[in-house]
Amino acid sequence: MHTILLDKRVHNRQNFDCGEKALNNYLKSIASQQGAKDNARTYVLIDTSKINEGSTIIGFYTLTMSTLTLYGLPSKLQKKHQSAQTAGLIARMAVDKKYQGKGLGEWLLVDALKRLLSASNEVGFPLVIVDAKHSAMAFYEKYGFSEFLDQDNKLFMTVADIRLSSDK
Repeated sequence: MHTILLDKRVHNRQNFDCGEKALNNYLKSIASQQGAKDNARTYVLIDTSKINEGSTIIGFYTLTMSTLTLYGLPSKLQKKHQSAQTAGLIARMAVDKKYQGKGLGEWLLVDALKRLLSASNEVGFPLVIVDAKHSAMAFYEKYGFSEFLDQDNKLFMTVADIRLSSDK
């Protein structure tokens, strides 16, 4: 399996249904526009066994950058990253209902973190942030994300922690 950059001319977005209307709408109507404007990049996991159906999308995630507000971080991280102004952002992530429960959310998360680690190695940013739906909080926490102290449903992971886990 691998993810590739969303291409609206090739990937069948209309049949995607993760069960969350806002995420479905983003993939179907907004993701390509955001990519064309260089605001974000959306990567899709494709079901290659259904080639005749126009590249069925199993899941997707969207990456971009975010302004970093240090106040919600533990004091140790505030001090360490006091000059940092940006962070990588996993803006959206979803798996089609037909494929849920098969570990593909984990696969997408690991893939997204690898891409963000690579980006951080090139341009430097200290954290990855995710704005999680309440129902997905436990999922991200299971993989090492921590909650911001001052914002509900906003989590972070240090790039240093991602680097450590990728070295294993």
